Amino acid sequence: MAALPQSIDLTRKLIAFDTTSRNSNLELIDFVRDYLDAHDVATTLIPDETGKKANLYGTIGADDRPGICLSGHTDVVPIDGQDWTSDPWALTEKGGKLYGRGSCDMKGFLGCVLSAVPQFSKTKLATPLHLLFSFDEEVGCLGVRRALSVIKNLPVKPKGCIIGEPTSMQVAIAHKGKKSMRAHVHGKECHSSLAPKGVNAVEYAAEAISFLRSMGKRFAAEGPFDHDYDVPHTTVHTGTIQGGTALNIVPKDCTFAFEFRHLPVQDPEALYAEFKRYVETELTPQMKKVAPETGFGFEQISAFPGLDTPEDSEITTLAKNLTQANGTTKIAFGTEGGLIQEIDIPTVVCGPGSIEQAHKPDEYVDIAQIAQCEAFIDRLRGKLAA
Repeated sequence: MAALPQSIDLTRKLIAFDTTSRNSNLELIDFVRDYLDAHDVATTLIPDETGKKANLYGTIGADDRPGICLSGHTDVVPIDGQDWTSDPWALTEKGGKLYGRGSCDMKGFLGCVLSAVPQFSKTKLATPLHLLFSFDEEVGCLGVRRALSVIKNLPVKPKGCIIGEPTSMQVAIAHKGKKSMRAHVHGKECHSSLAPKGVNAVEYAAEAISFLRSMGKRFAAEGPFDHDYDVPHTTVHTGTIQGGTALNIVPKDCTFAFEFRHLPVQDPEALYAEFKRYVETELTPQMKKVAPETGFGFEQISAFPGLDTPEDSEITTLAKNLTQANGTTKIAFGTEGGLIQEIDIPTVVCGPGSIEQAHKPDEYVDIAQIAQCEAFIDRLRGKLAA
């Protein structure tokens, strides 16, 4: 199955913008805005507080009735330390695949959307098409929150949303949520020969981490379970730890980062509260008995809610019709879908490529997947037509 040259060309242009999350995405957004303006698509720029990044929201068709939104993020993960065999910022076509940073996650989808814009603009639509391009998804779904604060207060907002994250063009109706935290353990320093007179921050961190591990083991054994997921239960994970200065010094400070990847039915705040309660009732009193100034501090790194869209919802039925498949799936990775769902816009995830190819060196998307996405979007145009 061949993809349209214009989709590949637009994907090439999008990949050429280095929109790693630490960078501005404005050059890409300006390019997209000019492209949409050339096809008479009204857009709204929704910048961040610094003015260095922005979301873009547009509508094709009448703005007095709710439509279907196609949504995707413009940022990509870093290439730092990765061994690429081709230029990550130049699309390389080889062996039926398109290589480049973001080709799979998710500029291939955005290229398909933009390539369809001229046909949508020429079509009389009974139901409008909304477009949402966001920033900073890869660092905690941060940017889209600003866009959603605007969209939720519009006189008319979308009645459904399809996010084009890579699902191999399967309709995903659910994914887990995430809450990630950083713990700061403040101990008391002393010579290691006098260890009982100090408060070992590393050791207390280890006890806290052990409790987190016990929570994860409990979920694995007792649930709750949802076997539609590859990992059917909530997971608890500690990813980094730093502390101490020398072996003969009782460490004064230690930090560690941990996360809950929770099923949509579980409340992440309750999970965090259970852990914090253990720290405050079991560990902190022991520490303060030696030195009152010691203890734990916490800061949130990022969080996003899970997605859980009913199998019989209108947007699910529509997406299944567009893929010409009856089944749905649930995905392990997070998206902006839970946040969009929170403002009462039912959402599914369906896009070209496999998440197994995302974030890696030599990231790629199969051209056949791009062609499937093009057909999906064209069928959507038929459904929205008057």
